[in-house]
Amino acid sequence: MNRTTLPLIVLAQFCCTSVWFAGNAVLTELVATFGLPTTALGGLTSAVQFGFICGTLVFAVLAVADRFSPSRVFCASALAAALCNLCGTLEANTFITLLGGRFLTGFFLAGIYPVGMKIASDYFQKGLGRSLGFLVGALVLGTAFPHLVKSLGGALPWRVILYCTSTFAAVGGLLVLLFVPDGPFRKVGSHPKFTAFFRVFRNGPFRAAAFGYFGHMWELYAFWAFVPVWLAAYFAGQTVPVSISLLAFCVIAVGGLACVLGGYLSERFGVRRVAAFALGASGLCCLFSPLAFAFPPVLLLLFLLFWGMVVVADSPLFSTLVAGSAEAEVKGTALTIVNCIGFAVTIVSLQLLNGAEEWLDVKWLFVLLLPGPVFGLVGLFFGANAGAK
Repeated sequence: MNRTTLPLIVLAQFCCTSVWFAGNAVLTELVATFGLPTTALGGLTSAVQFGFICGTLVFAVLAVADRFSPSRVFCASALAAALCNLCGTLEANTFITLLGGRFLTGFFLAGIYPVGMKIASDYFQKGLGRSLGFLVGALVLGTAFPHLVKSLGGALPWRVILYCTSTFAAVGGLLVLLFVPDGPFRKVGSHPKFTAFFRVFRNGPFRAAAFGYFGHMWELYAFWAFVPVWLAAYFAGQTVPVSISLLAFCVIAVGGLACVLGGYLSERFGVRRVAAFALGASGLCCLFSPLAFAFPPVLLLLFLLFWGMVVVADSPLFSTLVAGSAEAEVKGTALTIVNCIGFAVTIVSLQLLNGAEEWLDVKWLFVLLLPGPVFGLVGLFFGANAGAK
């Protein structure tokens, strides 16, 4: 292991996860080009999430990340995700084919995000919270990246965003394959673990960390997906000095810095404590979000930037708690299972906000995310005793 290992993993994670929200960044153009329904935002985002869920189920049941070289799995998945992301550029697309392309993109992201965390945990047993902070920070930047490309692209054709993100994903996969071999702490699984789902949840500390993560995920992706909608409603009829896409990029991307900061703070104050603080602060933002709609623009943006930090700062910390409480030979499978359930939760919250947008004033939408942080905090501190005999 050398000093370039973590930066390479982080760079690869950023490159590969740029395909995650690529469809969202060009949604307006997709609607105009292919005649999509007005509810396309929730559908396309949920298609990626559902694909990710299916992918993580397959990867978990077959114990792919534990039985095979994680670096090779990461590269193969990155190349496949890049190809599926490119399907959005085809002239003959319909809403159904676009949903299929986003689904498959999400499916292969299951071999990138949790497998990237598995690779990091195979290299860094000490300071894992800090390492995963960098890794999830890269995912956050990758998620925000398409919004930045769109805001800076000006008159560039919308397909350039998909070409760009697919190229990034392919490069990221090759970086890991060529320069990040399997880590020194890796333990190889010998066969599929069909009972792993039940086995890992018998572990009290693992269960508590997982419950906290599930509550966190109820809020995270719905917040990211609807930030542009919320900003557009706030600035409706006003002159906006910069594009909504650039503002959305800033709100999402600042979370990357928060992940890194949270990793460092966890070494001083404890992983569980810092995760709980971020989750609680994010819940308060949900609660007070309608009031923020009355803020002047500068104060509103400061509020959203703070929220963009705390909404994701706990993500690598929950992954650290999960990885640290799982048995070594099923660590990759445990991380994948938790990701699978967590992203299933995101589909429910995404569809809830997507439907509520039809009958609820936009400024109230984010209040619907409050149950997530509440459940997460309860699970984090009492989940270890849930179901205990």
